[in-house]
Amino acid sequence: MASEECCSTQLIDGDGTFNDTGIERFIKEVKLGECGLSYAIVSIMGPQSSGKSTLLNNLFYTTFREMDAFRGRSQTTKGIWIAKCAGIEPCTLVMDLEGTDGRERGEDDTAFEKQSALFALAVSDIVLINMWCHDIGREQAANKPLLKTVFQVMMRLFSPRKTTLMFVIRDKTRTPLENLEPVLREDIQKIWDAVPKPQAHKETPLSEFFNVEVVALSSYEEKEEQFKEQVANLRQRFFHSIAPGGLAGDRRGVVPASGFCFSAQQIWKVIKENKDLDLPAHKVMVATVRCEEIANEKYAGFTTNENWCLLEETVQSGPVAGFGKKLNSILNSFLSEYDAEATYFDEGVRSAKRKQLEEKLLQLVQPAHQSMLGHLRSGTLEKFKEAFEKALNEGEGFSLAARNCTESYMALFDEGYADTVVELANWDSSKARDKLRRDIDAHVATVRAAKLSELTSSYEAKLNEALSGPVEALLDGANNETWSSIRKLLQRETESAVSGLSNALSGFDMDEQTKKKMLTSLEDYARGVVEAKAREEAGRVLIRMKDRFSTLFSHDSDSMPRVWTGKEDIRAITKTARSASLKLLSVMAAIRLDDNVDNIENTLSTLVDTKSNAAVTDRSITTFDPLASSTWEQVPAAKTMITPVQCKSLWRQFRAETEYSVTQAISAQEANKRNNNWLPPPWAIVALIVLGFNEFMTLLRNPFYLGVIFVGFLIVKALWVQLDISGAFRHGVLPGLLSLSTKFLPTVMNLLRKLAEEGQMPAANNPQRNPTSASKSFRQNGSSSSSSDMSSGASSGITSSGNGTEYSGPTKEE
Repeated sequence: MASEECCSTQLIDGDGTFNDTGIERFIKEVKLGECGLSYAIVSIMGPQSSGKSTLLNNLFYTTFREMDAFRGRSQTTKGIWIAKCAGIEPCTLVMDLEGTDGRERGEDDTAFEKQSALFALAVSDIVLINMWCHDIGREQAANKPLLKTVFQVMMRLFSPRKTTLMFVIRDKTRTPLENLEPVLREDIQKIWDAVPKPQAHKETPLSEFFNVEVVALSSYEEKEEQFKEQVANLRQRFFHSIAPGGLAGDRRGVVPASGFCFSAQQIWKVIKENKDLDLPAHKVMVATVRCEEIANEKYAGFTTNENWCLLEETVQSGPVAGFGKKLNSILNSFLSEYDAEATYFDEGVRSAKRKQLEEKLLQLVQPAHQSMLGHLRSGTLEKFKEAFEKALNEGEGFSLAARNCTESYMALFDEGYADTVVELANWDSSKARDKLRRDIDAHVATVRAAKLSELTSSYEAKLNEALSGPVEALLDGANNETWSSIRKLLQRETESAVSGLSNALSGFDMDEQTKKKMLTSLEDYARGVVEAKAREEAGRVLIRMKDRFSTLFSHDSDSMPRVWTGKEDIRAITKTARSASLKLLSVMAAIRLDDNVDNIENTLSTLVDTKSNAAVTDRSITTFDPLASSTWEQVPAAKTMITPVQCKSLWRQFRAETEYSVTQAISAQEANKRNNNWLPPPWAIVALIVLGFNEFMTLLRNPFYLGVIFVGFLIVKALWVQLDISGAFRHGVLPGLLSLSTKFLPTVMNLLRKLAEEGQMPAANNPQRNPTSASKSFRQNGSSSSSSDMSSGASSGITSSGNGTEYSGPTKEE
């Protein structure tokens, strides 16, 4: 399917002739004219037989001719070929350029290479530069002279447009891409800086004209699957390449698709007429190639050198004594070998390549040198931490210990660095030294912050312990001196804590402003503890009020439980208890740490007066109510713990919840009065004496009446004891009547049954018995009966509660 969508043609032949007929036919076949500005041009350049066509075929599903490796390495692509990429949106055209440095054209015929490269840069949005991984750093293999000439001529001939240069590193080795990429970017930047520029672009950076990208691919022959996977990932980057931020995102100066053929033809014509694209001198070229080969040989030999490999491996695990001396010896030996072999080549080229070799070698050894510096820095830092901690534990002042230890161990680092110096490198140790100094300063700052935090936390904890309990106790016993006592307590404890912290901070050598800020913060913390505790207690004010009311109402002045005997003034006691509870509410209403005067207590005092309360309730809504507000007069909102409206609501709830205790006290007092007052009123006694005089005289004249009354008294007394009338009425009149109504009839029946049993005693069955024995038997039976009556609660033998004497009812025998 990919081959059906792809079509290709030769744009420029090997002789430099532009194929205008073929390109027009090609544009019609791919319907490029319909794309408007939605198309992209990709080209590839690089050495001959470097796999450019193979890369394009795998990357864009094209059908460019590839070299047959079994028939030998030779030129495959001649001139410039163009094809449409299959399956990529938007429409993307790719140009396959003839390889550079081919033996078919020879050393002197490289003008076409320069011209084709310049053409590719002029018409392409994205230029792929194909290069071998092992050629990175070579003057020719990396196309450096080519790019230098192209940059200069392009800026002179055309209006510059931003082109993406994507360097494709083939047959990537174990060298990480992040190490290869900076070298390429640096080389491109150097070329750009060295190119003479028109006056308008003297200061224009490279990024204004080119986006440099670097990708790496594995070997196609040795790791084909991995190569194809990497190419597939790279292919995704060409989708929507013209979108902002894409590979071809800069669309300035883009020619419409219908004019691409004419535009490309004119550009090639201008390039062919340019006479500035000459090759470097042959001598310089030979020197460049040969010195490059010698430098690469020495570099490869250095990388496999046994001494270097051992040194590199050792330094990864720890510091190496004499590191600088050993490394300098190895480097100088390989550079001396290079000088001996390259001595007869052009001096300028030889020196330049030697400089490049030094740079590559230094770049290779720099990680080991950095590891050595890292070990030196970390070891020095650990020794500093131990010495600093030891000095602090021995009681040395913080600032003095930090200063002495810092100076001592920075000097120790300088001594160690002198042993790691690489003579060829002009590496500055200031970065490593500054890093160590920053680490030391950071550790000192961390310890300092921890010590200061520990000190502050210690004094805050002391303040919290010294203030929380006493403040809670003072608020619990709220009175007129509560806030005055809290202020004195706060001032005393704060001054003590601030003084202690100030003395402790003297060893930290801090400026007065910072010290003052910390002391002020401690003072604010102490004040915050008091305010927090006050607000916490204010949240429990209703419980506190009820506890205080209960304590004062239910206990006398000696803290003994109060017994309501009927002589107490419940109204006065209630008012006193409520006033004390209201006092607690007024104390809790606001925070008074600033000794400001307020009228909260006077405002709340109206709540105790029942008449005043009733008046407030009956008043019109328009009448001013001092408690119908969310703020207190002369009290800031931040200092208010309980608003007037909340106080009024709390007081209403308090009265409702304590009303039951008052009612119970009144009921108990009335019940006590009823229990203790059995006599009728004095006037009733006088009336009975006056009105009952005649009846009394009648009783005196007829003693029989007295006997009847006496018997009636005994019966009533027996019923009183059996029914427990006083106990029945202890809980009220109605419950007493209900209880008696249920027990009256069974009790009377029980008494009658007992009397009947007395009448059927054994004495009645033996009338001839000796009266003495009968009498004795009667007493025994009477005594037994009396005991039985006492145990059962219903007997004719009635026991008097006054003297405990037993009375027996009269019988016929007596």
